[in-house]
Amino acid sequence: MTSESDINDVTRRGASSESANAAAADGALLGAEFGRRVIALVGMMGSGKTSIGKRLAARLGLPFVDSDAEIETAAGMTITEIFDRHGEAYFREGERRVIARLLGEGPCVLATGGGAFMDARTRDAIAEAGISVWLRADTATLMQRIARRNNRPLLRTADPAAQVARLLALREPVYARADLIVDSSERPHEEVVGALIASLLGHLRKHPSAGASP
Repeated sequence: MTSESDINDVTRRGASSESANAAAADGALLGAEFGRRVIALVGMMGSGKTSIGKRLAARLGLPFVDSDAEIETAAGMTITEIFDRHGEAYFREGERRVIARLLGEGPCVLATGGGAFMDARTRDAIAEAGISVWLRADTATLMQRIARRNNRPLLRTADPAAQVARLLALREPVYARADLIVDSSERPHEEVVGALIASLLGHLRKHPSAGASP
């Protein structure tokens, strides 16, 4: 596992035209070198997987896919409705199947649901098809972002902050198994994307086989 701190983050030096051009070149290079691998973003709800993932996909010239959106399309109902009608276990099984399908459909940036990486079969499938990146955010940042939406089934409790803390304690040790870790707390999304690209390039240089087709 490689942490973001292990790699020089070129995006921190400012937004000069020279660094912007270099970042664009790195994005194009990474998109070309990554072959048919999938970049799977994992982490808590509110960590920025969708918004950051869309920006990353645009920089790399790859499609962006959101597993939650794909699940809703396949089921013909929202995730909240799936939870209400069938329960979490039913949802998780459908989530696993949808992600397995998406991983086999070619290179993309894939944003996964907050609980998806907890499934060992999904972790194995991601490891086989691509590279996993944990977008790590602190509790304060997560709560600030989550408060903007009310469609989180697991947070329909009297104390959402306590629920987030409980989920973090349960999930963070598993998220830490991801290939890369990039912090997304209190940072502009474009800065996070730059850090992602730098981390992915560093990973490819250390592990050239990571860019090979699965």
